Amino acid sequence: MRQFRVWAPEASAMRLQLDGEPHPMRRNGGGWWSVWVAAGQGAEYGFLIDDDSTVLPDPRSPRQPHGVHGLSAVHDLDPARWTDRSWTGRPLAGSVFYELHIGTFTPEGTFDAAVDRLDYLVDLGVTTVELMPVNAFDGTRNWGYDGVLWYAVQESYGGPDGLQRFVDACHARGLAVCLDVVYNHLGPCGNYLPRFGPYLASDHNTWGQGLNLDGPGSDAVRRHIIDNALRWLREFHLDALRIDAVHALLDRTATHLLEELSAETTALAAHLGRPLTLIAESDLNDARLITPRAAGGYGLTGQWNDDLHHAVHTAVSGERQGYYADFGSLACLAHTLTHGFFHAGTYSSFRGRTHGTPIRRDLIPGSALLGYTCNHDQVGNRAAGDRPSAYLTPGQLAVKAALVLLSASTPLLFMGEEWGARTPFQFFTSHTDPVVAAATAAGRRAEFAEHGWDTQEVPDPQDLATFTRSQLDWSEPGREPHARLLACYRALLALRKSRPEFTDPWLERVWADYDEAERWFVLRRDRISVVCNLSEDEAVIPVHGRVLLAWAPATESGAGTLVSGHSFAVLEEGDGAGTVVTE
Repeated sequence: MRQFRVWAPEASAMRLQLDGEPHPMRRNGGGWWSVWVAAGQGAEYGFLIDDDSTVLPDPRSPRQPHGVHGLSAVHDLDPARWTDRSWTGRPLAGSVFYELHIGTFTPEGTFDAAVDRLDYLVDLGVTTVELMPVNAFDGTRNWGYDGVLWYAVQESYGGPDGLQRFVDACHARGLAVCLDVVYNHLGPCGNYLPRFGPYLASDHNTWGQGLNLDGPGSDAVRRHIIDNALRWLREFHLDALRIDAVHALLDRTATHLLEELSAETTALAAHLGRPLTLIAESDLNDARLITPRAAGGYGLTGQWNDDLHHAVHTAVSGERQGYYADFGSLACLAHTLTHGFFHAGTYSSFRGRTHGTPIRRDLIPGSALLGYTCNHDQVGNRAAGDRPSAYLTPGQLAVKAALVLLSASTPLLFMGEEWGARTPFQFFTSHTDPVVAAATAAGRRAEFAEHGWDTQEVPDPQDLATFTRSQLDWSEPGREPHARLLACYRALLALRKSRPEFTDPWLERVWADYDEAERWFVLRRDRISVVCNLSEDEAVIPVHGRVLLAWAPATESGAGTLVSGHSFAVLEEGDGAGTVVTE
């Protein structure tokens, strides 16, 4: 016998339909309904509300074999398939993340196909694989942020069993797994939650109607979110969650949802005996997110740091449009690398107001901030989805990599960046509702037009070609100029792993020197200096030492080290032979 439960506080009657047969459900306390019925693995079911003949999928469906509009299916992971009993997890500090999208990481677009590339990631120097959302969404291709059934795993990727095999294979290779989860909105197609109860807020919209986190009935909605997060960590053995756009979680209760989730995750980690990591994506530069709960914060482990991306990208590329307007100077780059946030109680011209709070460097380690040269947003939310490799030289890409990978932040790579992939990463969808499909394409064009982009550059998200263009070309890493850049990334990550100066997480022990006019920059980590020439011309940078690693030959001169244009060198004070040059 199996118990089926569903929260439907406003219903006067509920029935479970299992393999075509209806079963009346009993009302319990708090708006919950339940019934015990004999049901085996794979049995298909749904719920009938009041007199409505429409069978709806389970809001907590463990599997959707026929898509988000179809019936749910009973599904339990087979515990015998786990081989990771000796896995002890990985802390955030010292980690290297690699963000990938299952559908475009390989031509097959499945968990099993991605397993075949895991040894490549280990060889690269990655410690944690971060998956873009894999919850069930409408259609077969999507970034994943249009998910509607959060407990189910997208069938086109391999479903729940495929995810289990993937996580187990990662752990067998010493790789942790982080999953991107979306709790701030639901997708526009297949969202049946409002039929069951007050899941959505009436006064809050982002990319869709926001979640009801503090209104009547919100206790059950909050439980829906927290139980989902704990399911990924407990049942699927995941090591970390990246929580999408937490600034869009409108919660006016005394204990914020994120703090509640942090407390329950900490308790689960103690029970499982391995670290569990919560990472926020936030547009607020609010240090409370990563401040320990004992110090008045929410207690999350880490957060993405767009300020570091903007500071590095603008300093190297020269772009200044939109939210890049306040960035670009080497003074900005120095402050961000040594203090975490650039906007920390300072004026943001893009927002037209003061923005952010300072990070207490004696309390919050730099490793709590994830740094990146690009990610799915910074690539995919450009009009054409073009990567930095489409408009920067290999030397510029190498300089960006050196600044991020050798910083005090926890580095995050976006799939293919390590070889300068020429394939774009464009925004793609496969909505089955033609009205929603047309509105998505029109909205995408209008959004970019507001920011001054040519709307002709914006590909149709519904076009299959938009998706196929975004798939990685795995023939690229074996040929130039990609192979040289890949060798550079491998060498940088190997250096980061071999030297404690680079895994030291404390921002107070990071220094920077620069010359705005000459366009050179030095990042100092104890006795090691990362010397970067951001100009096109050769520069003599007043730092001496033996070369540990360089993009192009760096030679001693009387006044310092001669560094080629758009190049970097890693120097260590003192005598000693031996250099590693990437060419």
